[in-house]
Amino acid sequence: MVASQVRTQAELDTLCINTIRTLSLDAVQKANSGHPGLPLGMAPTAYVLWTKFLRHNPKNPRWFNRDRFLLSAGHGSMLLYSLLHLTGYDLSLEELKNFRQLHSKTPGHPENVLTPGVEVTTGPLGQGFANGVGMGIAQKHLAARFNREGFPVVDNLIYAIVSDGDLMEGISYEAASLAGHLKLDNLIYFYDDNGITIDGPTNLTFTENVTRRFEAAGWRVLEIPDGNSVKLIEKTIKKALRIKGKPKLIRVKTIIGFGMPKQGTNKAHSDAPGEEAVRQTKRNLGWDEEKSFYIPEKVLEHFRKAIPRGGSLEKKWLRLLENYKKAFPELAQEFIEICCENKLPEGWEESLPKFEQVEAKATRVFSGEVINAVSEKITQMIGGSADLTSSNNTYIKSSEAIKPGEYNNRNIYFGVREHAMGAILNGIALYGGLIPFGGTFQTFSDYMRPAIRLAALSQIQVIFVFTHDSIGLGEDGPTHQSVEHLCALRAIPGLAVIRPADAHEVREAWRAALKRRNAPTALSLTRQKVGLIDRKKYASADGLHKGAYILAEATNSNGEQCAPKVILIATGSEVSLALQAAERLNQESIPTRVVSMPCWEFFEEQPEEYKQKVLPKNIKAKLAIEAGVGLGWAKYVGEEGETLTVDEFGLSAPAEDVFRFFGFTVENIIERSKKMLERLNVS
Repeated sequence: MVASQVRTQAELDTLCINTIRTLSLDAVQKANSGHPGLPLGMAPTAYVLWTKFLRHNPKNPRWFNRDRFLLSAGHGSMLLYSLLHLTGYDLSLEELKNFRQLHSKTPGHPENVLTPGVEVTTGPLGQGFANGVGMGIAQKHLAARFNREGFPVVDNLIYAIVSDGDLMEGISYEAASLAGHLKLDNLIYFYDDNGITIDGPTNLTFTENVTRRFEAAGWRVLEIPDGNSVKLIEKTIKKALRIKGKPKLIRVKTIIGFGMPKQGTNKAHSDAPGEEAVRQTKRNLGWDEEKSFYIPEKVLEHFRKAIPRGGSLEKKWLRLLENYKKAFPELAQEFIEICCENKLPEGWEESLPKFEQVEAKATRVFSGEVINAVSEKITQMIGGSADLTSSNNTYIKSSEAIKPGEYNNRNIYFGVREHAMGAILNGIALYGGLIPFGGTFQTFSDYMRPAIRLAALSQIQVIFVFTHDSIGLGEDGPTHQSVEHLCALRAIPGLAVIRPADAHEVREAWRAALKRRNAPTALSLTRQKVGLIDRKKYASADGLHKGAYILAEATNSNGEQCAPKVILIATGSEVSLALQAAERLNQESIPTRVVSMPCWEFFEEQPEEYKQKVLPKNIKAKLAIEAGVGLGWAKYVGEEGETLTVDEFGLSAPAEDVFRFFGFTVENIIERSKKMLERLNVS
């Protein structure tokens, strides 16, 4: 069919759908890589959704009350890029032609920080599915908090396209289970049920009854037996919109790579099909095989109706907001500051606890006290724990937990679902208006790693609360004792990992995390008790914001400050050991400086002059003290420095015994320091 032959709406629909297909196909072929299968199979569903149901404004991709569209099956990114270009987002045809090329806005998998209109960074399967659940929680919470009768200022929906691969991933079922439990009826997911994965037919490994699985999890499952039927797709979406009290999964029976010579097979899933296959596909679709990246004028005109339609939707909402301001001025001001302007409340830092006189406690306990103090002022804080609430100290005591129909609350019980929790937190942050935090034992950060990594890649404010940070876990033994995890977390670009030494550093760690509006933070907190460092005697905990700071300067036998011969660098609970050891070394006329280094990432941001002031290169005798693996510390102790670390798995015993066994004692630190000086011939 050519554009001049279009006479009916059905013919225009077909032309629009085939435009999506051929744009996607041309981009994959030009890049000589990509995944044409999903875009060709799901084009009809995406077309109906984007032109008839999705509420969005291409000229303002950040309009707060827009519907959110997530492509969880991020490998099918050309489907999304085609839709964004056609509907009028700031994504040119030239960018489609630069698909998967260096510095283009059309990377191989969607990235929210690169492409206008892309809501979430996806690609690792299952992440987008769980992000959507987070968005669903955020929407329900903000609607319950701000909507009033006649003023639905938050009433948008979350749509997603998910694949067989998404549903195979464990994270998706974790998230689906929680979504069903919470009755998140603002979720409508389209399952691209094409029966094919990279290895071949899904029945090689995937034969359960998906419908019954999701029904058992509390979802309503609808089916579209013909994924090419525009009428059936539209009818089914309308039906889904009428269903209340349950999230919806719409099974769309599609043919992967529809129109391609190898449609319906794993050969249509990924990689460029080849020039001849592209021509044949276009012939099969009734397309001009000689034209590349061709968009008929009538098609563009039809798709670009999204611009005035979106503008009208936003203007209508803005009028509602103006009337809302008149009816509820204080509430409206709070809504605008939180949701539209992304502001922290004035004076929030004054709510941080002072911790002037406190008994020795675990830093996880101090963290809980900070959460409860500051969340009274920063009401957009929302979070919980993966079934370790009382251990992680993540419960906001002034609120109840979110439950079905009770979404105004701020605590979330995630259940034993660490991976889903991480991605759900990401979804809450990406929705906007809220600052999510979530806790578990640090050793289980491994279960969350893909989500933590995507939080950093997405440049979003998520606060990961990891407690039981070391061998200090004690009797639970090496399966639960975090050893390599600090190193592993520090390896993630953009993630700030903070291991505070006392209550004051915990307070500053939270201050830093709450100020990091465009990046995630991981707090590494102890189970073992730590005493309060006397800040009248030692340096202020404000130094945490520089990553490392001189906590205690070296002194001579007269107690006067002097140049150090030894520098002890420590984090977390080991800082107190370093202080005790330094005091005795100073008394023995071995001038020793103590550096608290709670955050490597912050330290790396400092100018070289500051770094040299704290850790001068000319001081060779440096000893890093941390109850984790030593990997990475060489950068700070230098070639001739040493580490007191744990480079093997821990042991099951009382924490004091485990620390003693691995040499974390004042006596051992003193002995190691003296031997290091002897080895270096420092007198």
